[in-house]
Order: sequence, then C-alpha cells, then structure tokens
Amino acid sequence: MHHRSAASPSTRPHALRTVALVAAGLGACSVLLLILVAVRWHPLLSVDGDISRTTHRWAVHDRDVTHLFRVLTDWVWDPLTMRLVCAAVAVWLVWRRAAWWTAVWLAVTCALATIAQQSVKAAVDRPRPVWPDPVDSAHYAAFPSGHAMTATVVCGLLLWLLRRLGAGRVLWRTAVAAALVSVVGVGVTRVWLGVHWPSDVVGGWLLGALMAALAVMVYEWPRAGRTEPPGHRPR
Repeated sequence: MHHRSAASPSTRPHALRTVALVAAGLGACSVLLLILVAVRWHPLLSVDGDISRTTHRWAVHDRDVTHLFRVLTDWVWDPLTMRLVCAAVAVWLVWRRAAWWTAVWLAVTCALATIAQQSVKAAVDRPRPVWPDPVDSAHYAAFPSGHAMTATVVCGLLLWLLRRLGAGRVLWRTAVAAALVSVVGVGVTRVWLGVHWPSDVVGGWLLGALMAALAVMVYEWPRAGRTEPPGHRPR
C-alpha cells in the first residue's frame, strides 16, 4: 500500500466542514424518514407495499435467485460477518502498533452503531412484511434494516481508512466497487426476500452513512488544526 502525506492544516478544516455538512444533510433526511415511518404516512406505505408485493412475487417464482440472495444476506453481507471484518481490521491496526487509537475508534463506532440501530428499532417498532408464502424470515422490528445499516457503517469506515492510509488507485477502486456492491446488494436482498420494506433499507443506508460521517468527524476534529509530519499514519 502506498502512503501519501497527511493533509495540510489548511485543507483539513475544509474537509471537516464538508463532512459536517454531509452529516447534517444525512441527519435531516434520517429524521424526516423516521417521522414518516412512525406516523405511517400513507403515500410512503403505498410505495413500500407496491414494491414489496412485486419483489415478493418474483422471489416466489425465481427460486434460484432467491436461494442466492439468501446465501448472500445470511453469510456474505450478514451484520455478524461485517462486524467480524471490522474486528479483523481493528486487530490488524493493533498489530501495526502505531494505530491502536484508530482500532479502538473503529470498534467503538461499530458497537455504537449496533446500539443505535436496536434503539431505533425498539422506538419505532414497525412490523415486518407478512406473506402467506414467505421465502425467508427475520426477527425484531423492521425499521431500520440492520443489514443495510451495518454494511453502510462498516464499508464507509473502511473506505475512509483506506483513503487516509493512502491506498493505491487499483486498491481504492476495487474497494469502492466492493463497498457499493455490498451496500446496495444487501438492501436489494432484504426487500427481495420479503423481510423488509424498501423504506427500512433506505433508513438503514441513511443512518449508517450518518454514523460513519459522525465517526469521521470525531476522529478528525482534534487533528483539524494540527500539522503532522510527512508519512504520518493514523494512531
């Protein structure tokens, strides 16, 4: 992995302001969607129902795709798998000895995201879709999608970490492609399998992106006005 110099003091505050603006936008969208779901806004429920009925019909008729999606959602993009990936990266950072603080930050962010996800689920208590011929099952409340939220948090944090470590062009593009496929793909599987409404997945994406943006702000804030020597690595 090729390491670039740390950002200059003049560019860091600007980047931090950009992240803050993104976080504010994500927060506003997350709150709006949460309110619409909580009050059961009819137009949203109507769209959710139309999309879910269509995808469930496809899932029942195309068993091969449904089986593939179950493998992906239960093993590849499962929240436990994503957290294990995050844990493995944290262990690697500790092994490097120069990045223990980054490892702690990564682990704490993932833990807080899980707590936030379960808290919102309990507060909103949205029922999951119910079908006479289900192709899969899931537990707990529907909003937000834990799969979508966890994938977004983990992929977002790991992409930021790769960028900060100065990943080469090939590695960076490969990582971005894998992250996009994972985040979008897991959302598609949850709707296809009939265990989430589409707005649950959108809510998971928004809240996951918000958590990642807030975590980056927390990490970068103390460093915004500080000069670091060339070749400095996250600690």
